[in-house]
Order: sequence, then C-alpha cells, then structure tokens
Amino acid sequence: MAVTKILARKGRLDIGIDYILNGDKTEQKILTAHQGCEPGRECRQMLETKRDTENMGGVQYYHIVQSFKPGEISPELALKIAKTFAAEYLDGYEAVIATHVDRGHIHSHIVFNSVNADTGEKYHSNARSYYCQIRAISDRLCREHGLSVILSGETSKSMSYVEWLRQSKGQPTFRSMLEADLRESIEDANDLGHFFLLMEHKGYEIRHGNRLGFRLRGQERFQYPGRKNATFTENGIRAAILGNLEEIETGQRAAFSDRPMFRPYRRHPKYTGFLALYVHYLYLLGKIEQRQYPPRMTPHLRQEVMKFEQYRTQFAFLRENNISTTDEMTAYQSRTEETLANLMKQRTILNVRKKKQQALYDALADVEALAPAKALYENGLSGMEDEFARYMEAVRLLERCGVPSEHLTQEKTEVYNQLADLNRQIRAERKKLALCREIQTASQQMGEDIRKTETRGKEVEHDEHRRR
Repeated sequence: MAVTKILARKGRLDIGIDYILNGDKTEQKILTAHQGCEPGRECRQMLETKRDTENMGGVQYYHIVQSFKPGEISPELALKIAKTFAAEYLDGYEAVIATHVDRGHIHSHIVFNSVNADTGEKYHSNARSYYCQIRAISDRLCREHGLSVILSGETSKSMSYVEWLRQSKGQPTFRSMLEADLRESIEDANDLGHFFLLMEHKGYEIRHGNRLGFRLRGQERFQYPGRKNATFTENGIRAAILGNLEEIETGQRAAFSDRPMFRPYRRHPKYTGFLALYVHYLYLLGKIEQRQYPPRMTPHLRQEVMKFEQYRTQFAFLRENNISTTDEMTAYQSRTEETLANLMKQRTILNVRKKKQQALYDALADVEALAPAKALYENGLSGMEDEFARYMEAVRLLERCGVPSEHLTQEKTEVYNQLADLNRQIRAERKKLALCREIQTASQQMGEDIRKTETRGKEVEHDEHRRR
C-alpha cells in the first residue's frame, strides 16, 4: 500500500534536493536517481530552465512523497516504482528521486522542477490532478507489483497519516477505542443517563451540545464520533438502547452479556525481573488472555493501550536476549556499545578510503552521465561545450590514474556496498541501545501502574466481600 502526497514549495531548490539526497537516508546515495538532469548539477539545470522560460517566481519546485506499509516492500523496488512513476507522470520535468530507509517505513521522495523543460509551462497542482493522476498512477503501479492499495470508498481522506499508519500496523487508535467503548456502553445501558454513567466509569469526559463529545481525562481535545456515524449521536444512542431493550423483552437476546469477572493478576512462574514486569503490565492492558478491561480503568492505562506494539517489541527483545535483571541489562548495553564502536571505526576507515578515491569515483560518474552530451557535441550540436569539457577532463583523470575503469568501478561498488552494510548494522545496534533506554524508563512507570491497579483491585474485592 502506498500513501502519496504532493507539496508545493516556494523556497530554495537546493535545500529540497539536498534533503532527499541525504546519504544517511539513502544508503550513501545508492537509492537515488535522476530524470532530465545530471547528478551534481540538478539545481543549476532547473534554474537554467526557469531563466530560459522566464518563470523564476512563484512555486520553485514540487515534492511528492510515496510512503509504503512497513515490511511490505524492499528499498530497491520502492525506488523502481518511484522512477517508473516519474517517467510516466513527469514527462519533460527535471526530477530528482530518492528512497529513504531511515524510518520504520520505506518511503520515496520526488523533487521536480515547477517548470516543464520541454514546454516551458508551469505545473499546477489541484485535487483533480492528485486523485485522477498521481494517486491513480501510484495505485496502478502498486497493483502491478503485487502491493496493496487503498480501495475507493475506504476512509482515507478524513484520516490523518499517523492514524492510518497505526491502523495499517493493526494497532489501536483513539478513534477505534472510543467507538468500541461506545458500542459496549450502548449494549449494557438501560437508558441514556445510564449510558453516560458507563462512559464516565470508563474514564471519559462528556461534552453535551449540538454534538456529543468524548475525551479521556488528560487528553487535550474532544472527539465527536457522531460526525461520521449517526449511531453515536444522542438520538442514535437513545434509539440503539431502546432497540436493545425491545430485543431483551422479546427474548431475542440475553439481559446480561457473559463477560468474565476481573481477577487480580497472578505472577507467571516462568518469568522474573523485567520479563515478569512486562507480562504483568500487558495483562493489565488486556493484551494477554482475552478478557475485558478491569473495573474503573484509569485514563492513563487506557492511553497506555496505544503503546501496546511498543511494549510487545520491548518484551520480545528482552526474551530474545535473555535479559531479566538490571545487571544483565547493563552487561548487554556494554557489549552493544563495544560492537557499535567497532562498527563506527570500520566505517571511518572505509570513508577515508572512499575520500582518497572520491575524485576517481566522480570521474567515473561523469563519464557515464556525460556520454550522451559528448555524442551530441561530436554531432555538431551547440551548447554542449561545457559538458564535453567535463567529459574529457574526467577521461584524462582516469587515464592518468593507471587503473582500468572496470577495476575502479568494481572497487567503487564494493566500497559503497560495504558502507551501506555497515550503516545498516550501525542502525541496528543503535536501535538496541535505544530499546534498552526505553525499557529502563518504562519499567519504573509500569511498576507504579501495577501497584495502583492491584491496590484498587483489592479494594473492589473487599467491597464485594462486604456486600455478600
């Protein structure tokens, strides 16, 4: 699945180009491509096009972002799709293409000149061009490569990117949690007042007005689910409750739903330390064993459900590396820091090696990129003098070095591949250290939440015992 967006930019061209060509994001620029312009001269050529067509003002460039579902696509395929998209949709436009791998999801960037080099006309972006062209072409390319797409009719325009990303990962969103709580309260309520009482019991504040608003205590904004679903307006809720009561009276449904009673957690005998803490906490969040939330769940714990995927990742990390105690965590961090230092040292050595040969590597790129300009110059086309001079200078430099171009190309490929591999390993080690820090910080809050929940559970048990 690819989510696309297009941004119009009036700022400097070089800033946008430099951002997407960042070597740390593109595996040392391996995941980059150009259309209608040469590497290293992209900005100059785009500005020359603007000057030649007298279109220097207004929007300077457009920036298209194509984001994919995590784990669904490889960086190479993402770059291929972006190049195909640019060739089909941006015919005549000078464009720089890059695929970034520095985030949890792979995404491609396309920065293209706002002026068409062939026609001299400026690009105009609107809703029609987005949905009928950009989105349509992107979806078709995704389908051709076996990737999922957003089907027409699905809710996408009204969903923020963060919400879509959480939903695509199967993680809960505040909207989905609110709707689930609303349905459960409608099912259990005897009348509208009882419904409001149940929602407050779940930790929500309620705003009465033209629309019903709900928010967890501690949140900044109210949500108004009735805007998208009439069932969650006041009249819709009242009608749903009456419908439930009529079904109960006619015997079509039970008066009480069969839900397990909340019982305090009993420590798992196989886990100790951090592992036991995470098992306990995930149970409280309702993510271990199918059960309902405990009575009067605090707004803080309800919001913690949103971090379930994060906690599950941390738990898997602890179990995989057999970390239970603080001492084991410290030892693991020390080993990881030592590994990271060695990797950084190897990368420094490779970068020094690359820097010594950078002039030759650039000459190789110039020979390949400027070969068409050389052919045009030799055929008598004017305006190719600078390009031909650069080409010949690169050829002379390669001849003076005494190393065959084939060997130099192989060496360059090996160096860049080794750097890309080292960068991947460095990111992995840094991610491990970040997980260690997150676990150490989260474990303190978990312990406090568990203590409060167990105290509240004992109070509920005591009250029930007294009533009996």
